[in-house]
Amino acid sequence: IDKDALDAQVKEKKIQEAAEKAEHERFAHHMKKNDKLMCLLEERQKNEIKDINRALTEFHKNFQKPETRREFDLNDPQALKKDRPARVSDDDPRCTISGMQKFMGEDLNHDQRMKFQKEQIREWSLQQQKDLKNALADQKLADDLYDKFRIELDRKIMEEQRKEEESRRAVCTATKNFNKIQVAELDHKNELEKAQKIKDDMYEITCLLRGDFLSENPDQAIGPGGKRNVLVDRWKGMNQEQLMAIREFQKEQVLEKQRAREQERRRDAEWDRQRLQAARTQLLWERHQQRQDQVQRRDLDAVNAGLSQEQKAK
Repeated sequence: IDKDALDAQVKEKKIQEAAEKAEHERFAHHMKKNDKLMCLLEERQKNEIKDINRALTEFHKNFQKPETRREFDLNDPQALKKDRPARVSDDDPRCTISGMQKFMGEDLNHDQRMKFQKEQIREWSLQQQKDLKNALADQKLADDLYDKFRIELDRKIMEEQRKEEESRRAVCTATKNFNKIQVAELDHKNELEKAQKIKDDMYEITCLLRGDFLSENPDQAIGPGGKRNVLVDRWKGMNQEQLMAIREFQKEQVLEKQRAREQERRRDAEWDRQRLQAARTQLLWERHQQRQDQVQRRDLDAVNAGLSQEQKAK
């Protein structure tokens, strides 16, 4: 019965491993397909961005030339060549006040200049409106393309997540069934082991109760070599003779320690007496030396005084 159950378990495990392997291969195939799709979409987006940038560059090149700018006359490299001479004729409106041909405050070309400025401002405004409209249209087109790309990508991702969730759910179901079978087999095995352990424990308790291990017989600790050879695992403690011998030995150790302390105290007292005697001898010698020094100084002073008297007499 155990062999048949084990064969069935092995077959079921092989079937489960084959199913898991097939599921992993299918998932890997979907992942490769999604990667290819992502690469194609990214390449398409790059090409679209490149086309938009190229169109913007062409637009700037064709419709926003430097010559059409309002401040081009300040940065025109050909401004000096295009400029008029300082004086053309006597009635040149650029003549200075000293020429008496044009006075400060006069503006003879006001109407024409205002008309030209209004026309130029109108053209600039129309051109800016057109440029803004084209830029908004290009931005809207780019946003629409990006939104479509994101929607398609989200749809693909949701689909893959749904498939992955279904696969994971199937794997979890199979794993749960397999675990139930394993738990049942483990419970049966534990019950058998528990019954065998109870049987072994009862046998061990019986052996211990009937043997010498739990008894209080101290002779069971005596080894085959006599009383000096003690079996440690069967030793039940010391007898009174051994305890008395240990106490006597401890008393002898205490007395020996007291005698050692007394000898050490006597030795320390002798050393202290010798140190005091040496210090007293040193002090007496220093006093004797001081007295000799004083006598020598007095003799030397007397000799010096006599010599001084002789020197004064001469």
